[in-house]
Amino acid sequence: MTLKSALQDLRETTLAAVSGLLAKLAYLASLRRREGGYQHWGMSLVHGEESSERALKTAHAEVLSKVLKTPISELEEDLLQSSRDSEETAGTYLEGMQEQFSKLLPSPQDAVSARHLNSVLLALSRLEKNRKPAAQSASSQPPRPAQ
Repeated sequence: MTLKSALQDLRETTLAAVSGLLAKLAYLASLRRREGGYQHWGMSLVHGEESSERALKTAHAEVLSKVLKTPISELEEDLLQSSRDSEETAGTYLEGMQEQFSKLLPSPQDAVSARHLNSVLLALSRLEKNRKPAAQSASSQPPRPAQ
C-alpha cells in the first residue's frame, strides 16, 4: 500500500520527470485510449484502475489549464525545450501535437478550451515558421567590415 494518492504520485513522480508544459500535455495525451479514458499500467497496478483514471484526468486538466494561462513567449521557450528533449525540431513537435489535437483535451466537449488551445498551437506554429527565416537571414549575411 502506498502513502501517496494517485494524483500526488503522478504529479511528484511521473510528471516531475517530464520537463516542459507542452511535453507534459503531450505525454498525458499519449496515455489516452481510443475509446476514451486513460491507460497507465504502473499507476493502475499501484493505485487501481479507478484512482489512476481520476488522477490522470485531473492532471491532464491541470496541465491544459497551465498551458492556456502561460504567456505565449514562455510557451515558445517551452516548445524549444520540449522539442529538444524529444530530439525533434520545434516544427515537427508542433505538427505531432496538432495531429493528436483531440487527445490533448481532457474533455472533447470543452469547445472553449479547444478553440483556445488551437489558437495557442497556431500562434506557436507561426512564430516558429517566422523564427526560421529570421535566423537563416541573420546567419547568411556577410560580416560587417571593421572600421
